[in-house]
Amino acid sequence: MRTSYLVAYDISNDKRLRQVFKIMRGFGDHLQYSVFECQLTPMDLTRLRIELAAVIHHDQDQVIFVNLGPAEGRGDRVITALGRPYTRVDSPCIVV
Repeated sequence: MRTSYLVAYDISNDKRLRQVFKIMRGFGDHLQYSVFECQLTPMDLTRLRIELAAVIHHDQDQVIFVNLGPAEGRGDRVITALGRPYTRVDSPCIVV
């Protein structure tokens, strides 16, 4: 069973920030600069935590996981915003 998580991170080094972003792209949907929504099995969550733990500096960086509950039966995603309206961020794939 998959569970929905909101994952946000604050990384103090640009190189590690890029590495964390790349890892997160493999696990979820990019919502804002350092925020992802992920639908993860318990195994996926463990893999994600292990991959991130290998990259971040635990005394300088932070990654938070907010459990949003079961992914099944949640209905459509509902995201509201204050200020600028929320728009889905889908970065184009660039092949060089």
